[in-house]
Amino acid sequence: MSLEARVDILVVGAGFAGLAAVAKILADDPAADVTVIERASDVGGTWRDNTYPGCACDVPTSLYSFSFAPSPKWSHTFARQPELFDYLRSVVDRLNLQDRIVTNCELQSATWDETNKRWTVQTSQGPTSVRVLVAATGALSTPKIPNVPGIDAFAGTVFHSATWNHEHDLTGERVAVIGTGASAVQFVPEIVDRTERLTVFQRTPAWVIPRLDRTIGRLERTLYERIPLAHRAVRGVIYGYREAYVTVLADNPWMLPAVKMFAKSNLKRQVKNPEKRAALTPDYAPGCKRLLLSNDWLPTLDRPDVDLVTSGLTSVTENGVVDASGRNHEVDTIIFATGFTPTEPPVSHLLRGSDGRTLAQHWGGSPQAHLGTTVAGFPNLFLMYGPNTNLGHSSIVYMLESQANYVVSALNEMKDRTVVAVEVNESAQRQHNSWVDSALDGTVWNAGGCSSWYLDANGRNSTMWPTYTFRFRNKTRKFDVSNYRLVSDSLEPDALESDNEVVSA
Repeated sequence: MSLEARVDILVVGAGFAGLAAVAKILADDPAADVTVIERASDVGGTWRDNTYPGCACDVPTSLYSFSFAPSPKWSHTFARQPELFDYLRSVVDRLNLQDRIVTNCELQSATWDETNKRWTVQTSQGPTSVRVLVAATGALSTPKIPNVPGIDAFAGTVFHSATWNHEHDLTGERVAVIGTGASAVQFVPEIVDRTERLTVFQRTPAWVIPRLDRTIGRLERTLYERIPLAHRAVRGVIYGYREAYVTVLADNPWMLPAVKMFAKSNLKRQVKNPEKRAALTPDYAPGCKRLLLSNDWLPTLDRPDVDLVTSGLTSVTENGVVDASGRNHEVDTIIFATGFTPTEPPVSHLLRGSDGRTLAQHWGGSPQAHLGTTVAGFPNLFLMYGPNTNLGHSSIVYMLESQANYVVSALNEMKDRTVVAVEVNESAQRQHNSWVDSALDGTVWNAGGCSSWYLDANGRNSTMWPTYTFRFRNKTRKFDVSNYRLVSDSLEPDALESDNEVVSA
């Protein structure tokens, strides 16, 4: 499929976010003119790109999947990357979305044309004119590699965990892993038996609790296939107990010592080396950084052929990595497990609003949006997985479906009211973010005593949703038109609600 010169609704990205948006739009209006562009050659987003050993979801898959496209075929309660990738491709097939998706088509820029009330979009396959733009590029899509002095002089192999080099054999090698977050926790235990020696650089230890993963047998899968209600019931139970996490993390942080006691007991049981155990003990509240789920991470670090370095990486030499104490660790390969750029999404540099400034310039290092979805100064733009929609307890897919419902409601309001453009009022956006900031104040994500990727360059938490996910769904169930400036293509603005600012095009 090629990109048309004129598109009514353009969705950028074909991962979970983009597929949620296009599926909900077409479910509401099968005749909708909606196109998805994807920079890669296939759908899948992060579950296409992240292929490192052991890559898996850390949310139970019955919940980390679309409510409108359940799958009874999961082999584990926490699905592995290949299954999640296959699932997203199966959703495309099931919903017949193939003819809506233009692959190998990268967004290069999008500028709001105030005269024509449309987005002028430039892509790697040429330009197109768009009425409604849905940015579904994800928050965890661009790997972050620190600028370490000497990295260009290193004679060995270097790659990021999100762009794993499968052609490079680690057997018998000395490997340095930079970072101890969610990715490292999964791939380090998978590669340790192949390497001669592993050197793991830890900036901050994380609280680790067991991953209650199990194999889903054929009988159980058959039950889910023949009685879908049983599968929905399991999803409901998982959703309920995951929401209960908020009771501790946000509403009652005084309960966190119980979680800490459990995590410390797990650490003591799995790490016998007292020096390593001390180095792996965090000094902040559990949940301040995302709790890591693993059954083999801590025992791997306890091995005698694994070095744990806590003094930080300062430079790279031709044959090794240098820690803050000045010691050079000779290695053959460096693997960065340093995460992504959620508070500085690259797409924000590509979108220019009505005043000609980019979204990144509007944000000034601290992303803000109304309901994580719309931004003042950017008419007819909807963000998926936008500011303050990330979770520390549940499935982002639930949030994405909520946002997709909001987009559909907005499109319907625009159609019913003969509106060509909608733009959130700055006062509404400011009021929403003021509430978010206040609600986050006492939560573990703000007051847990750590420095995390949840906090942006200005020290503000522009990442996390502060409370229960069902509250987000309630807020996004219907487009709150009274909070928007409406631009009508009619000369009869009286048909619009009087509390909106109305402009006739």
